[in-house]
Amino acid sequence: MAKRYGGRFSPDGQDTAQEQPKAAEIRAPGMKSNLLFVPAVILVFTSLNETPQDLVLGLVAAGALTFAAWLLREGLKAEAAYNARKVARRPALPRKMLATALTGAGAALAAYSNDTGVVGSALYAVAAAGLHVTAFGIDPLKDKRMEGIDARQQDRVAKVVDEAQNYLDAMKDQIDSLGDSKLTARVASFQVVAHKMIRTVEEDPRDLTGARKFLGVYLMGARDATVKFVDLYKRNKDADARDKYDALLDDLEHNFDARTQKMLLDDRSDMDIEINVLRDRLQREGVSLNLKGNR
Repeated sequence: MAKRYGGRFSPDGQDTAQEQPKAAEIRAPGMKSNLLFVPAVILVFTSLNETPQDLVLGLVAAGALTFAAWLLREGLKAEAAYNARKVARRPALPRKMLATALTGAGAALAAYSNDTGVVGSALYAVAAAGLHVTAFGIDPLKDKRMEGIDARQQDRVAKVVDEAQNYLDAMKDQIDSLGDSKLTARVASFQVVAHKMIRTVEEDPRDLTGARKFLGVYLMGARDATVKFVDLYKRNKDADARDKYDALLDDLEHNFDARTQKMLLDDRSDMDIEINVLRDRLQREGVSLNLKGNR
């Protein structure tokens, strides 16, 4: 029988900091990036009383600054996800660098609409872009890999982990739209268990074979079930549907946790075998070796 696993985000669980899902860390871009939406709003209002030409320039500049702030926020999320993983591919789209370029362009247009001239506008653009890079840096430019593990295998792990995280994020977004704290906590509790499997695979890509179905097919199914449940629950608050969805999460937690524990036990067995083989070989060479736990 499936059982519910407690944790920080479980409705009846205990507060354990080590069980926080990484999704919570990955999704927080910080207040600094959100503040960059403010200049665009101010620019719109200050341009309203200007000439038609300056109004258009001001609105285009505000649009560039808004898009830059949005790209920066997404770039910070992608960078946080990259930093949180031991194996990761660099962001396919350099959002932070594009945000820097758009910030410079927006500053140049805003300055030009105030009669600073071409040279003055260019100087404003350089200053704004420079400050942007200083404050937020640039995107990761290379893949993160682990030494001693085949690069192709690491690429496969990174791809599977990216897809798994997308499924988990989609589940969270769907449940958050309900505004139900218990359901939000319930899904977060499941995500703790899912992230434990993800970390296990990242630490030893050889576990990917046993985890691929869980991180792919099962999580995709969980996302689809969440979408259908949310759509139904928004319409009629069906208690039976809620119970079935909760039971689904129980089963998923149980199966994910069982598979992760099996992978960890298999890793320990492989290590014990390697140690024993090494010990026998050294003994045949006349070297006395005494390893604790392997006597």
